[in-house]
Amino acid sequence: MTWSAGIDIGGTNVKAVAVTPDGAVLHRLSAATGDGTATPADWVRLARATLDDFSVRLGSAPTAVGVCAPGLAAADGRSIAHLPGKLAGLAGIDWTHALGRSALVPVLNDAHAALLGEVWVGAARGRRHVVMLTLGTGVGGAVLADGRLLRGAIGRAGHLGHLSLNPDGPASIVGMPGAIETMIGECTLAARSAGRFTRTADLVAAHRAGDAGATRLWLDSVRALAFALGSAINILDPEVIVLGGGIAQAGDALFVPLVAELDRIEWRPGGHRVPVVPATLGDGAGALGAAAHAAGVIA
Repeated sequence: MTWSAGIDIGGTNVKAVAVTPDGAVLHRLSAATGDGTATPADWVRLARATLDDFSVRLGSAPTAVGVCAPGLAAADGRSIAHLPGKLAGLAGIDWTHALGRSALVPVLNDAHAALLGEVWVGAARGRRHVVMLTLGTGVGGAVLADGRLLRGAIGRAGHLGHLSLNPDGPASIVGMPGAIETMIGECTLAARSAGRFTRTADLVAAHRAGDAGATRLWLDSVRALAFALGSAINILDPEVIVLGGGIAQAGDALFVPLVAELDRIEWRPGGHRVPVVPATLGDGAGALGAAAHAAGVIA
């Protein structure tokens, strides 16, 4: 049997998937790395164990293996080269060597990989011009342009979470003032709510229950997101925008006011509107994208 594996390295979990060349999922595995104190040896051990498990179940070794993780992928595609502020020790791991593979194990940024997963078998299947944002603790992003992942000169392309909307705002993790990440990311929610909320799910629940303060805070965040998406539309001209991550699970509480704001601000020549849709692959998108990239299904 011909199959490929994708491995998504995170702070609390290592997620892996075994897939056929047409994207059918054969097996999934998720292994907890504990309380965020995992070491490089832990990540490598768990990644090796998932590949061994898949190989036993399927009776053969994978034809290709891909890895994704937070941070900027190295130019040679063998490791994460730069990872500000988290997962100490992950940067610099050569995954081809670590997994004992003779063929290259290509490494991608996790948001880039999630986009490729959604383009391969998810919400943006078959599209050639796509913008994706992952809305969670932080805000990640990725861009598909003319059917190819936009990487840029050193891998920074697509980091739309650090697009500045307020030059006088607080700095994001990369030092950008007033970034969209600081306006909607869960990482700043406690500060934005004066300590009242630490989870976006609780903020949205209070908004749904009619709490005026929660509604004001939530809709301010959604409005900022709309400005970021409208700007991305003007710069990148996508066919579709995909929103993933935990905050995107707010459903109508997010998408209804977001679309209403875009109705007001989006540039729509000839009435052309860019649809904004939820991601469909959940937390498996990164592993699927890493597998697709390694197998050469999508660049």
